[in-house]
Amino acid sequence: MSTACTSELAWFKSSYSSGSQGDCVEVAIAPRSVHVRDSKDKQGPRFTVSPAAWTGFVAYAAEDQA
Repeated sequence: MSTACTSELAWFKSSYSSGSQGDCVEVAIAPRSVHVRDSKDKQGPRFTVSPAAWTGFVAYAAEDQA
């Protein structure tokens, strides 16, 4: 995906993110992909995964790991 396309994405942080610590990721959802970046480095590296992979990751992260 070109830089022009990713600059038009609507990025957001989780409501669980701490605003004071700065250790957050931002996510942008597109029809066929989910984009992830560091909220402190908006022009830095990003990665893109399929919606299915993102759903699997979120489900795993939400599990009680105790």
